[in-house]
Amino acid sequence: MIGIVDYGCGNLRSLENALEFLGLESRRVAAREDVLAMDRLILPGVGHFGHAGAELARRGLGDALKERAALGRPLLGICLGMQLLFEGSEEAPDTPGLGLLPGRAERFADPSLKVPHMGWSAVDFGDLPGAAYFVHSYFVPAFPAGREGEAATARYGRPFLAGFRCGNLAGFQFHPEKSGAYGLNLLKEALAWS
Repeated sequence: MIGIVDYGCGNLRSLENALEFLGLESRRVAAREDVLAMDRLILPGVGHFGHAGAELARRGLGDALKERAALGRPLLGICLGMQLLFEGSEEAPDTPGLGLLPGRAERFADPSLKVPHMGWSAVDFGDLPGAAYFVHSYFVPAFPAGREGEAATARYGRPFLAGFRCGNLAGFQFHPEKSGAYGLNLLKEALAWS
């Protein structure tokens, strides 16, 4: 069973539709015990980092997600949900992220770029290159060479982290559920990671 964290900051229906299309059973979870019990867990997210972080804390889900990660249980963050796995964001400097990985989200600062970055961009996932659909104004910088785990990059003015897998944690900055067959294949693969 795949749990989708429902904390009022995500478009859950499109993700549920994608999982159903893939033949994967899912349900929304909003309680600590459910966050810990699910075989696989997805942390979606759209909107403002500060609001999302505050909602996770207010509902007691931030601590549950940290506990789940410490137990080595699979956790996949999507879009803002991926950024929340890190230490914080320039979008809300006083709101901590979950701190499961080092790093902070930054705003696209190049004045020649239209922000938010919205649309299709090439993604370099090693042997799985393709294009994915992005909607974001903030990004996590690309992992430095030699960092543990697998990472994918995309470029919008500069390279940034498009996706990663590091132990039991994984994330996509793009929306795999809106990225056609390529995104659905990546989503299915990510949810098969142990």
